[in-house]
Amino acid sequence: MNIGWIGTGVMGLSMAGHLQDAGHGLFVYNRTQSKAERLIAGGGEWHASPAAVAEHAEIVFTMVGFPSDVEEIYFGDDGILSSKKTSRIVVDMTTSRPSLAQHIADVAARSGLSSLDAPVSGGDIGARDATLAIMVGGDRETFDEVCPLFELMGKNISYMGPAGAGQHTKMCNQILVAGTMIGVCESLFYAAKRGLDEQAIIDVIGKGAAMSWSINNLGPRIARGDYNPGFMVEHFIKDMGIALDEAAASGFSLPGLSLVRQLYIALKAQGHGRSGTQALILALKRLNGE
Repeated sequence: MNIGWIGTGVMGLSMAGHLQDAGHGLFVYNRTQSKAERLIAGGGEWHASPAAVAEHAEIVFTMVGFPSDVEEIYFGDDGILSSKKTSRIVVDMTTSRPSLAQHIADVAARSGLSSLDAPVSGGDIGARDATLAIMVGGDRETFDEVCPLFELMGKNISYMGPAGAGQHTKMCNQILVAGTMIGVCESLFYAAKRGLDEQAIIDVIGKGAAMSWSINNLGPRIARGDYNPGFMVEHFIKDMGIALDEAAASGFSLPGLSLVRQLYIALKAQGHGRSGTQALILALKRLNGE
């Protein structure tokens, strides 16, 4: 197939690469062209705007940073939906607002296009190893058509319901990840303060009742002092904000999520907005005078 890919960041580059490696033609756009060079070197065709990508591809995937980026890519002057000759299907894999996913679906439908919202979980490791969890909202028939492409990028692909359902599912994911991350950081901080080997702690508790993806994949990075991003702090703050806004709009509260988000905001203020989410331990250390 001829596939459009917009957004070649930490995760998007690997995800698009899996489609390319499977033999699909790739039409690429990214705000910074140099970040797409690997795909271009592999035969991908660079285009100067999202609209230009949409004119050449049957299906366009987008994987960008923030809801404002999604709005610009779809509805801007050179956006996907401004193209006179557009793709048949658009798939936004950004973690974004459910209401925006529904809006994209509505506008696309008026132009005779199908739309899916398909946020992912698994970070840079999952993107690299094609083991992402992909949660999808939209038309079931469209999901069935696109699913073979999702299977090149992930191992756990689930249809969750109509437009916006994928994004709502991702909010459930991020709420759980937030609570888990503070637990991971406090556990390893406690271990360090008691003079224990942090990796040895991970090796033990990571196989018992405390087992989680975060302790087993991000815990070792914390133990090494590696705060490079698999998923950036500033993007996680965005996700938590979306979840809190959705909760407030529906009249309920998420106090645990609110607390963790405040800690991440403090971490960003320390200059770690573009560090990995495991850098949360640095905020914990600051609170304890380190």
